[in-house]
Amino acid sequence: MLKRFSGPRGTVRRLEHHSTVLADNPLSDPTDRELGVYLPAGYDADGSERYPVLFALAGYTGSGLKMLGWSNFTENVPERLDRLIHEGVMPPVIVVFPDCFTALGGNQYIDSTALGPYGQYLTDELVPFVDAEFRTLEGREHRGVFGKSSGGYGALVHGMLYPDTWGGLACHSGDLYFEHAYKPDLTVMLDAIAPHGSVERFVEAFHRKLKPSGTDIHALMVIAMAASYDPDPAQPLGFHLPVDLHTGEIDVERWRRWLRWDPVEMVEQHGDALRRMACVFVDCGTRDQYRLHYGARIFHARLEAAGIDHHYDEFDDNHSSIDYRLDVSLPKLARSLAPR
Repeated sequence: MLKRFSGPRGTVRRLEHHSTVLADNPLSDPTDRELGVYLPAGYDADGSERYPVLFALAGYTGSGLKMLGWSNFTENVPERLDRLIHEGVMPPVIVVFPDCFTALGGNQYIDSTALGPYGQYLTDELVPFVDAEFRTLEGREHRGVFGKSSGGYGALVHGMLYPDTWGGLACHSGDLYFEHAYKPDLTVMLDAIAPHGSVERFVEAFHRKLKPSGTDIHALMVIAMAASYDPDPAQPLGFHLPVDLHTGEIDVERWRRWLRWDPVEMVEQHGDALRRMACVFVDCGTRDQYRLHYGARIFHARLEAAGIDHHYDEFDDNHSSIDYRLDVSLPKLARSLAPR
């Protein structure tokens, strides 16, 4: 028998937001984006109470709107929030589900001249927009960010780069230690591009396909990472690849530019920002097919060495279908941001 929560339910609002910072983005991606916002049960009836606010960042090829859809054999995120709040394990919160999808399958929630300023989009546009539209508890100490995979990476990096915006974060299976997370996929990208002769023609062919293969999507992911980590407006594509398309030789200098964005390398410079977080939650499955559990362990060790308070978990699973881990992270994150 399928079990669905049958208690008090919150509501989900869908708003249209026009972005000015994404105007003229190099991929010509839409500047009008639909924004999903979860409001806890009682929000409409009360009319005065203010709530902490969490931003949910989707993984690569995803969007916040996808988290709102019906899910088989399990809960979607709003249903999970209804249950956790009703059970009293977390305080009521507002949760924002932004759409940051791009023609390259997504982004890493950082500013890139090759993709668009998605860091600014979240912090400079969506945060004040949500604060103006809904009864949030304004101020960083009541605002958190969470996500999985690229969304988990985004949560970590936002905590490090924008500590005046965010007061807590939760990272599930985030992109950590690029030597393991991305390097093995460089040859996957090379093999996928080779029949097309160039990155441009590969991307054009990708968008013509009715059903891109898993290999195609992995290759596009590496291209999207290059556009995130090593943009250069002077280049024909607007970014550099860290590898020679013909020989496969790694360009050490270009690869170093990627590593500047690796959270395990960023801790040393941005540790003070993480110390300001009321919650730093990091977890990963011990069988992650993208090898991210190794990066999570390195990141955990770097945080410990720096004396940065955090919660770290490993669990027996892989990278896929792990929303059940939100039952662990969201109560901790929400409680850390609730009024004392």
